[in-house]
Amino acid sequence: MLAQQKQRITELFQAAMAPLIEGSGLTPTITLERPRDPSHGDIACNLAMQLAKPLKKNPRELAQALVDGVLSQPGREELISSADIAGPGFINLRVADAAKQAVVKVVLAEGAQYGKSSAGAGKKVLVEFVSANPTGPLHVGHGRQGALGDAMSALLQSQGYDVMREFYYNDAGVQIATLATSVQARAKGFKPGDAGWPESAYNGDYIADIADDFKAKKTVSASDGEPATASGDVDDIESIRRFAVAYLRREQDLDLQAFGVRFDNYYLESSLYTEGKVAAAVDALIKAGKTYELDGALWLKTTDYGDDKDRVMKKGDGTYTYFVPDVAYHITKWQRGFGKVINIQGSDHHGTIARVRAGLQAANVGIPQGYPDYVLHKMVTVMKNGEEVKISKRAGSYVTLRDLIEWSNGTEADAGDLTRGRDAVRFFLISRKADSEFVFDVDVALTRNDENPVYYVQYAHARICSVLNQWGGDEATLDQVQDLAPLTAPREVSLLAKLAEYPEALAHALQELGPHQVAFYLRDLAGELHSYYNAERVLVDDVPTKMARLALMSATRQVLRNGLALIGVSAPTRM
Repeated sequence: MLAQQKQRITELFQAAMAPLIEGSGLTPTITLERPRDPSHGDIACNLAMQLAKPLKKNPRELAQALVDGVLSQPGREELISSADIAGPGFINLRVADAAKQAVVKVVLAEGAQYGKSSAGAGKKVLVEFVSANPTGPLHVGHGRQGALGDAMSALLQSQGYDVMREFYYNDAGVQIATLATSVQARAKGFKPGDAGWPESAYNGDYIADIADDFKAKKTVSASDGEPATASGDVDDIESIRRFAVAYLRREQDLDLQAFGVRFDNYYLESSLYTEGKVAAAVDALIKAGKTYELDGALWLKTTDYGDDKDRVMKKGDGTYTYFVPDVAYHITKWQRGFGKVINIQGSDHHGTIARVRAGLQAANVGIPQGYPDYVLHKMVTVMKNGEEVKISKRAGSYVTLRDLIEWSNGTEADAGDLTRGRDAVRFFLISRKADSEFVFDVDVALTRNDENPVYYVQYAHARICSVLNQWGGDEATLDQVQDLAPLTAPREVSLLAKLAEYPEALAHALQELGPHQVAFYLRDLAGELHSYYNAERVLVDDVPTKMARLALMSATRQVLRNGLALIGVSAPTRM
């Protein structure tokens, strides 16, 4: 049911209830739900049972009075065809056929805007995701973050929010130093297994590629950074560090482009130090009286904010622990005007949540409790040819996002066009709730049947395109079809109801911070379309019926297209 129709029925109940509660001071909430058993009707309301006890009246008698009041109001015939009372006082309504069919006109009139709202207008949200260390290629966990974060951002934008997609680069610390020494060792002719190879070095083939380009004095640049030109001097560790970081940032940029993920801003961890933001955050915590010194280290009183123990901020050697720059970083998010922040990270970050939030509260800069929001995702296991894949030669120790896209693209696909692989990876990686572990089966991603969920949804879109092509008429005229009365077959009614659910599905997905629900909805909608297609002929001889069904097809195609676009998956016209 469309939101405006639901609101109108709520108003009918309010009007029917008014004389029954007059003078009582009651302000009950009118809840309209879908009955568990569809045979009971389209809408169920327990208002009579809510009112019975405070009014000291029989709930069935109250239900009858409410039904009489609703059915007696002018204009209700356009929305409600009948009402009855069940059990101890449930009110079951049957929605009029015309009200169910109205969704077709709404979808065709609103087009790409159908499902969108202005609920978040004027509110800024920062979504931080991927945020990979620039020490190697993006792995499948980064891919899951990319799919979740991009879909989350699009979901927020669809509901009117002003969204910034941000990538936080951890370009400072031990891992960057390890990257530099790894490249230096390769540049000097060492390789993994040699006596002179550093024990903690990165072993992937990409290290050799960086070393070769460094010695060739090449220039590389990330999308938002200054070009880095290699000096070629294998003893110039600082030049090696700058070149390696820029090289890998560029590689990550290319992988994200192939994945169809974009960012509005890149934030460097190193800037938090060079701009004095870490020092300022630490100073604020000290001034707030939330720190103390013990055993040569500086501690934060995180137990004041529910943590199980206090945490070290600055070690005896003068270096900060990893959560301190995170506190400084989130203070900058707040200072930049982002009252709502969503971090999408791996579940291994669970332990940092309490201490980061404690640091933000202790800093006493006006940040509310519970800031920021976190969406933590679990591991992705990759299966190929019936076996788990753990190693990538390119990366040395893990499956890369690029591997997954290329494997899922298929050998018969155009090697220069990774659309099929990107679609499969994006759909699969958001098709489960983030906090559930996920097995990505490449063999399933390559199938072209109902077992492959992205194929199943995309085929629904392509199937509609085929029907409209067979018709051969002007599709632009379908929004002018006025007579939708023929749309009364059971499968048509189910499809109409599913189309009407789309705006509510988006709102609920956002409320739960769960873009996986969009994938769930699309699979359900595709299922309704395929069931309808198998049950009813669209191109029948009866012209009014044919035109009504073509309009329904066009509306369904539009909603499929809207939902697929939101999660960054293409809507092919042929398959």
